[in-house]
Amino acid sequence: MSDTDVRTVLVIDDSRLARMLYRGIIQNIHPLWNIIEAENGKEGLEIAKSASPDYITIDYNMPDINGVETAEKILSFLPDVSIVLSTANVQSNTRLDAKNSGIGFIGKPITEDSVKQALAYFTGTR
Repeated sequence: MSDTDVRTVLVIDDSRLARMLYRGIIQNIHPLWNIIEAENGKEGLEIAKSASPDYITIDYNMPDINGVETAEKILSFLPDVSIVLSTANVQSNTRLDAKNSGIGFIGKPITEDSVKQALAYFTGTR
């Protein structure tokens, strides 16, 4: 995939730092891609409905709706979107919840390597 294949990524995370890290790393790798941010699951749902992003990263622990619930709701109206759950909660049940919901999983903290794992998941190069 080249940068002529412009994609839109929605980053849903209540941590401003995490959103900034995602934005910076993705833009470094794919400078032409559009990055949209949401501070929580409810805002993420609204943005996903209007923006129809290609890819979504979702934090698990958020104040309103957790990441798995948010992903399931988004998949109900965007069934083909590629979603990765991002969390420091690496317990096997969280991984299983992600897998059962049809979404990918990467651990936090957000690093260049973890973002590259997400991008590989999104683009099918895993």
